[in-house]
Amino acid sequence: MRCVVCPHLCELNEGQTGLCRARRNEKGKVVSINYGKITSIGLDPIEKKPLAKFYPGSMILSVGSFGCNMDCPFCQNYSISTASEESVSTKYLSPSELAHMAEELKNKGNVGVAFTYNEPMIGFEYVRDTSVETKKLGMKNVVVTSGSVFLPILEEVLPFIDAFNIDLKSFSEEQYKKLGGDLKTVQNFITCAAKKSHVEITTLIVPGMNDTEKEMEDLSSWLSAVDKAIPLHITRFFPNRKMSDCAATNIGILRNLYDIAKKNLDNVFIGNV
Repeated sequence: MRCVVCPHLCELNEGQTGLCRARRNEKGKVVSINYGKITSIGLDPIEKKPLAKFYPGSMILSVGSFGCNMDCPFCQNYSISTASEESVSTKYLSPSELAHMAEELKNKGNVGVAFTYNEPMIGFEYVRDTSVETKKLGMKNVVVTSGSVFLPILEEVLPFIDAFNIDLKSFSEEQYKKLGGDLKTVQNFITCAAKKSHVEITTLIVPGMNDTEKEMEDLSSWLSAVDKAIPLHITRFFPNRKMSDCAATNIGILRNLYDIAKKNLDNVFIGNV
């Protein structure tokens, strides 16, 4: 049985779990095994997602599960993104329970639910079902994602999502393959999402991986062709996970890349400084 959620196209025998650790072949059907299983939950400023142009100054109830279909050596949430069902503690929240929890936090400035921390789109069923419930209560839905899933999966949730922050990790197909992703898939995701929802992009600038002037020129030029008003967050890398012995991104390099991106885009932000 083949999983058709993302470019890995995992071939799964009965009972076998995919590379993402969140989908399994059960009785001849590939299903989500992290549905409603929450590993992290908190009320965050919306700017932390980061979203700069979507309900600024508000809060958003942010939730995550376990699993991811990429393997970034610099991942900040690797304790849950690389976790399996057996290796992490979870609490079950039904879509209705989570939506009503969000509603109860309106008095603290909450505007909705953000699916984040791990890769939410590998468990798109929970994102979809919860977002339907959240919408019934007049609240907003946000997805923070790598965008590394096929368009039919995006289309399952797109009618219910008000905003995306999408990680555009590099503008090199070679680098994407090293991270376990596919650049074209992410480009398709961004282009499709931007037609229906508010979209912001984050690019973590990792020394030696994606910090050249040419790459930023290519990335920002392409993004401008989608919509030059799309906000781009250029964020600073700090040593983490398998790259704990690497230096943080030079702030001068960030500023130079910011200047390049600003030639093509209306809204560029530097983050993590």
